[in-house]
This record gives sequence, C-alpha cells and structure tokens, in this order.
Amino acid sequence: MSKANNPKLQSWLDVPANSDFPIQNIPFGVFKYKNTAPRLCSRIGDQIIDLNKANELGYFSDLEIPRKVFRQPYLNDFMALGKAKTSAVRERISELFNKRGRKWNSREMVDHLCFAADEVKMLLPVKVGDYTDFYSSIEHAKNVGSMFRDPKNALLPNWRHLPVGYHGRASSIVVSGTPIRRPKGQMMPADATKPVYGPCRLLDFELEMAFVIGQPTELGQSVSTDKAEDYIFGLCLFNDWSARDLQKWEYVPLGPFLGKNFASTISPWIITLEALEPFRVAGPRQTPKVLPYLQYAGEKNYDLDLEVSIELPTGENQIISQSNFKYMYWNMCQQLAHHTVNGCNIQVGDMCASGTISGKKRSAYGSMLELSWRGTRPLPMPDGSERKFILDGDTITLRGWGERDGVRIGFGEASGTVLPALE
Repeated sequence: MSKANNPKLQSWLDVPANSDFPIQNIPFGVFKYKNTAPRLCSRIGDQIIDLNKANELGYFSDLEIPRKVFRQPYLNDFMALGKAKTSAVRERISELFNKRGRKWNSREMVDHLCFAADEVKMLLPVKVGDYTDFYSSIEHAKNVGSMFRDPKNALLPNWRHLPVGYHGRASSIVVSGTPIRRPKGQMMPADATKPVYGPCRLLDFELEMAFVIGQPTELGQSVSTDKAEDYIFGLCLFNDWSARDLQKWEYVPLGPFLGKNFASTISPWIITLEALEPFRVAGPRQTPKVLPYLQYAGEKNYDLDLEVSIELPTGENQIISQSNFKYMYWNMCQQLAHHTVNGCNIQVGDMCASGTISGKKRSAYGSMLELSWRGTRPLPMPDGSERKFILDGDTITLRGWGERDGVRIGFGEASGTVLPALE
C-alpha cells in the first residue's frame, strides 16, 4: 500500500466531514486565481494547493522535475513524466500536509501555497487528443436493447465477446460548471413520414466514468490487460450528454453523431489509480469465456458509489440515480487492450469513457432513457412537475466516491445547466 493511502493519516489542514478530498486522495487538476495564469494543483479539504508555487519553493527539488511542468494549462506534461515521478509528487504532498509533518505544518505555508476552493476557478484538467466512448454496462445494454429491439435478444451477438465502443468528439468535452446548449438537428417523430428539424426534444444525461491515458504507444503497438494500468493515469466523472431523438434517426448505419458530439461534461479532478487502490473488487463473471487477449488476472473493477441529481429551475434538488462503478461488465484494462489490439496508438491525454453505468434496479439506471423507460414512466419532481427527459433550466450533477476504513475518496462534481437552443 502506498504510504499516502494510509487510512490513519490526518492533515493539519481542516478537512470537513464527508469531504471528497482527505489527505489520502491528493487528486490533480488545473486552476486559475483571478488574473493569474493557469497552473497545476491538488486539493485537501477545501484548500487548493498550488503545485507550481510548491515547486518554486523547492519542495519537489529532489524529484528533478522541470519547472515548466507545473506552469502548464493542462496535466498532460505532468502525466507524461511517468508514474514513478507523479507518484513521488503525490507522496511528497502527503508528507507536506501530514499532521505529523516535521516542519511544514504552519499557517505561513498555507498563505504561500493554498487558496480557498471557492476563490479559484477550476479548468479543464486535460488537453484531450482523442476520445473513445464504450458501451460496457450489461444492464444498460440490456435495457436499451429491450426498449428498441427484442427483450429476449436484447444484446447484439458481439456484445459478450468484445467491449463495444466508438470514437467521439474531443473538442466538446468541457469542465464541470460549463452551461450546455440544447442541441438542434434532424428528428423523425413517431407519427411523421419525413424528418423534421429543430431543438432536441429528448435530451438525456449518461452516468459514466472516464480514464485518462498517461503514457503513449507507437502505431502498431498493443497494450495487454496486465500492462494496461501502466498507461492509465487516473479517472474522472463523465456525463455524456445525449440527444435521443437525433441519435435514433441518425445512428444507422455508422452510429452516434450529432446526438452525442455536442457536449460531454467531466469533473475537474483526475483521481489517480493509486488513490483508488483500496476500492478494487472482482468484476462480474464473463460468459462465454473471452478471447485470450481480453483475459485478465486480479481485481480490475472498483467499488465506487455514483449518484446523479437534478436541480430544477425553482432551486429544488432531487437524487434520481444511485449506481456503482463495480457493475461494469468490461473493465478498463479490457477496454484499453481491445482499443489497441489492432495497433491503434494512444497519446497522453486521450480519454476513454465507460459508457452508461446502470445497475439491476431502476434506481440504479444511469440515464433518463432508462429511468423513465423511454418516457412511459415519468419521474415525479419535488415541485409537482415530472420529467421524462431533461428540460431547459435543469441542472444535472454527477458525484462519485469510494469509502473504506473511514476514508472517503471522492471525485467532486460534474455539473451542467441546460440552456435553450440558440436561434
């Protein structure tokens, strides 16, 4: 176990009860304070830790990391240092803010290195080169297959043999807090004989997690399941906004396009695999037996609670989904192995999303499409209204965390408010 993961550690910084960011987390992100340039940061409790300033003051001097790495507007150069270096930075932050630290636990240090979380602006943490979205929750795949095809044959023939995925649009991945414009496009209403054009009527969220690539490969090289974690730096929350009516009309024969590429929202913090180590669990049994390149050893799923809430324009809030990352049929290592088995090269900053994460119970479904069962079972709201899909003015917020031995490691929030379509 990493020293930084020790559940007995306490920080001399104040950490509120049920905080996502105890000293055992030490996530990485990018922030901006007033008119200063963006730079790398971490977080403990409600304090943002300026890693560039820490480096300038010499706290990382023995780690031999170029100064410019901490002054970048993205984490890409930092991740590219490799896990030996990035893990050493995480361990050093743990030492600096450990309650039993030798000489660093002073309020003067806070004045030099820390900012209150509500005083800074968190930025998109990664410059995403390429983005791939998978379809790896068997419960979600069965639900969608049952709605749109035959419930007795909900899964297509290939689904249990490979992690289905598609390449999405990286430029429209935005950080939490970015407003989302309702998309426009073509739709084929159920009672129509020709398509119509206009704002999407069936706007949806998708509860997902995403992993970020921290090391590149060359064209022609494949990554095995047992080496995959060497290439995965960490995870974040991911809301893959979806226009269901646009998607339904366009997706044959090449799959999603305008129904997906208008926006995806991620949380501002990348949580390292090291921090998530305590939450490893076994994945579901895969039948039939997968091909050798997709076979793996050890526990590759993670017990992470996931939650989706909707805030109405009136300000009232309601939790509409409670799921868990452990439900994934295809794990991240299998996803990356399949992604690269044909020699597709990966680059630092590439992002791979899990696909909608649904459990067996309705309360664990990860999209409005499932929660309202294609609009036939509207969700009652606390203001007396109901929702089949997402309306203008609604705010969707994703949260995620793992909890073990009294330590909660969380991801913060991935939140976005829907604005009306532009004229």
